[in-house]
Amino acid sequence: MNFDDLMLRDQTRRHFFENCAMGAGAIGLASLMQSEQRAQAGTGKLHGTHHPPKAKNVIYMFMAGGPSQLEMFDFKPKLQELEGKVIPESYVEGKQFAFLKKDAKLLGTRRKFKKHGESGMELSEVVPHLAEVADDITILKSMKTDVFNHGPAKLFMNTGTQQFGRPSMGAWVTYGIGSESQNLPGFVVLQSGPRGPRGGAPLWGSGFLPTTYQGVPFLNGADPILNLSSPSGINSVRQSEFIDTVNQLNSLRLEKTRDPEIATRISAYEMAYRMQSSAPELMDLSGETKETLDLYGVDPAKPSYARNCLLARRLVEKGCRFVQLYHTDWDHHGNKGTDLGESLDARCLETDQASAALVKDLKQRGLLDDTLVIWGGEFGRTPQGEPRDLIGRDHHIDAFSIWVAGGGSKPGVTIGETDELGYYSVEDTIHVRDFHATVLHLLGIDHHELSYFYQGLDFRLTGVEEAHVVEKMLA
Repeated sequence: MNFDDLMLRDQTRRHFFENCAMGAGAIGLASLMQSEQRAQAGTGKLHGTHHPPKAKNVIYMFMAGGPSQLEMFDFKPKLQELEGKVIPESYVEGKQFAFLKKDAKLLGTRRKFKKHGESGMELSEVVPHLAEVADDITILKSMKTDVFNHGPAKLFMNTGTQQFGRPSMGAWVTYGIGSESQNLPGFVVLQSGPRGPRGGAPLWGSGFLPTTYQGVPFLNGADPILNLSSPSGINSVRQSEFIDTVNQLNSLRLEKTRDPEIATRISAYEMAYRMQSSAPELMDLSGETKETLDLYGVDPAKPSYARNCLLARRLVEKGCRFVQLYHTDWDHHGNKGTDLGESLDARCLETDQASAALVKDLKQRGLLDDTLVIWGGEFGRTPQGEPRDLIGRDHHIDAFSIWVAGGGSKPGVTIGETDELGYYSVEDTIHVRDFHATVLHLLGIDHHELSYFYQGLDFRLTGVEEAHVVEKMLA
């Protein structure tokens, strides 16, 4: 065996990829560098916009479980008239439900509706505070989704697909246009309610995007992020020296491998160091006036959805690009604790005042014009009732309602209409992909152009199926 043969035998797979200047190693390196360059292009202030943005920030209040549009936003006199009758077969032919049978009986609402504001927007008695800002919000009554089970439906609403591993809307936005905050993450998640949302962390994950764009969950308390505070015995000088050393080692490895996740790691260390002062300061509400705390209904000593709404305003003030609030327990099928009576009252009591207060507070501070506020869940509820102990409805994907405010949306209007039973969207149907395209449009992003190359394909939030900007939603 000659010397060349020995050298060939001793070549490892790693050596092959490092030494193959024009082969697979170079291709892989080029791909990594391209991903890194695309990631870097998404950082900074409003980089990557395709047209002048109307909104700079997003606050997305996600009501996990599927709020009933028929009890809150979409009153149907015909449904009241036909209560107790079996729904016509033509409505349910070929349909799937989570629990209902096709011979389920129609159920009218027990809630009273009336018109509010100069716009005459029709709202239920369960959202009296929202009624006070009727002329500032836009209700989309003709939303449509594809998925009727909670976990996949939440993924679909947040990532544009029911498959795990795709970037969330907040991750796409911060990847596309970065964040103006230097001391806080660009994408922050705040949670309230008795449990976390079904679907968990992938709802705010970065998928195949660099992990620097994933949502960062904040805890309620003086230390909003686990392990953020320095351990006992470590002073600021020692900590700074440690971080500098680790970043130098990471930089050497980054130079060698071009792995964008190492750049993310460096950025995370630096951000965590800055957040040791900025995050506790954010959570400290002592500087807020009593009038502001009362407006939201906040007890500064207790975690709550109201507190999270106030924190969301503080976050966008500090330049955070995307703030998402999750409030759970909206799955009202009709058992004790999950009904459209006391349980719906409780959820609205927890959220209505603070949601409306956020709109009022942003407006009076001059922040509503460039902050897009979104309120809604993953789907709606059926016109048929469920045969359970109390009053409830099943999951419904063909028509549901959400509302938005500010950020270039048209205030005081209702967009879309459903049929006389509230079953199908019959006017200005808005698919989830259309809604995503519109949110991106308001942020100055063409949804066709915001993409990321992964596994040989260019992926988009709105997918490969056609999505349309909802022009009627634009101011």
